[in-house]
Amino acid sequence: MTATLRTQENEGVLVVYFTDAKILDDSRIQQIGKDLVEVTANAVEKKLVLNFHGVNFMSSAMIGKLVLLNNKCKKEEIALKLSDISAEIFQVFKIMKLNKIFDIQKDEEKAVQSFNKKGWFG
Repeated sequence: MTATLRTQENEGVLVVYFTDAKILDDSRIQQIGKDLVEVTANAVEKKLVLNFHGVNFMSSAMIGKLVLLNNKCKKEEIALKLSDISAEIFQVFKIMKLNKIFDIQKDEEKAVQSFNKKGWFG
């Protein structure tokens, strides 16, 4: 795995962290897209959280990768949640109505707990 992402398990949930504060570079976005697809295979419990802590900007191409990932997760029955999204990025999500598509939680703890509240017992 390249240094675009790092992962950690939290109560049976695979949490993915981004290493870039600004996700703009097209070749970097392509790599992140590939890495995200690879990590979904590691979501053994079919629970995945993308933690955006520290990311304060992303291009529309990166948002496109997230939409593709969301579709892949739906197809493979992997529950996907996003957490720790900055106010600026959340505004973009709202404008693009992506807050209706993605399950966005305030922080990683809430995202992990929300799996258990909805009957995800692994």
